[in-house]
Amino acid sequence: MKTLEGIRVLDVSIAMSGPFAAQKLADLGADVVKVEPVTGEWQRHVSAGGARGNEVNASFLSLNRNKRSIALDLKSEEGRRVVQRLAAESDVFLQNYRTGVAERLGVDYETLRAINPELIYVSMSGYGSTGPYATRPGQDVILQAMSGGLRSAGVPGEAPRPAPFFLVDAFAAYSAFEGALAALLHRFRTGEGQLVEVNMLDAIIAAQMQEISVHTVGGIAQSTAEEIHAHSYIRAPYGVFPTADGFIALSFAESEMLARVFDDERFLRFDMERDGFAHKDEISRLVREGLASGSTEHWLQVLTAAGAWVGPVYGYDDLLTDPQVVHNGSFVEYEHPTEGTVRTPGFNFRLGASRQEVTRPAPLVGQHSGEILAELGLERAEIDTLIASGVVRQHPSYTPSIV
Repeated sequence: MKTLEGIRVLDVSIAMSGPFAAQKLADLGADVVKVEPVTGEWQRHVSAGGARGNEVNASFLSLNRNKRSIALDLKSEEGRRVVQRLAAESDVFLQNYRTGVAERLGVDYETLRAINPELIYVSMSGYGSTGPYATRPGQDVILQAMSGGLRSAGVPGEAPRPAPFFLVDAFAAYSAFEGALAALLHRFRTGEGQLVEVNMLDAIIAAQMQEISVHTVGGIAQSTAEEIHAHSYIRAPYGVFPTADGFIALSFAESEMLARVFDDERFLRFDMERDGFAHKDEISRLVREGLASGSTEHWLQVLTAAGAWVGPVYGYDDLLTDPQVVHNGSFVEYEHPTEGTVRTPGFNFRLGASRQEVTRPAPLVGQHSGEILAELGLERAEIDTLIASGVVRQHPSYTPSIV
């Protein structure tokens, strides 16, 4: 039996953070019903990197496996009634609409709680449902910039560099996933549903628990460096350094080790615990000079043998073939009816008593509309009427095989 088998999740979210959170519930066995417009969810039409696919793009495929799709016009009274009926029979409702939209569509917490008092309602936002920024759109790089963390690395006078992936969206998704699981446990014990609120700003602040506490508790200000240094509050050497033919990541190497490896007694002037902060530019400059004399492969072997914390700087092609990644089974593959073989990142944890797997590919728009409506008790004639009126979209059925 899967961990969340028998739990139904109604996912009306869009973009990344909400769908990612719902997918994590689906991976644990929940029946996630994705409610999307008859034209398809926004992410179907705006793909990261322009990877558009045949009918379903890479972005949507990556965030919506193990879900079923019902396509509804929520601006119509009939569409709202269908969603409310689904909410009456669901355990979790997840949305990340901008402030006021859920109320306009009749799917706000108070409305759905009146229909289903045991419902766990997960509401995601950029900055919170109230307050001076409540109506602002929450976007990843804006939240990264606002979080304070970008001031902890880089070179003075140059623009800080955000993470090259949707860092804040991911932390918000994990926060919503965690909140939904906590609320489910609470309901199992008490029978009570509740509102779970997650915002991207709090999520990325909480992710910096250690760094911000060093500032607020330890009183140590952030600082950048003229030389390579990746983290304000970690001593040198720490960062990605160039070699003669590429790059290498190095952290926490000791003076004696560096002096021996590079045959350079200048490192012995430094006690890394004492001087690794005050003299980080000097230390990093010596490391950079030493690494420039050999290849990446040479330094990986030499530094690893010396006991240094060192590693390669991968691109995605390198990552896919790394022996530990292959051993871990970090990626999953499945067959999709329009996109063929799909390969995406898999599961971030494993359970000893139940197995996570891909049992459904990311759905086509409205692929399961008729099936879901029939489960609500609608007769075939009623379903046909909703489809003919445009309130519901039903995509031709597929029965894909799963690898």
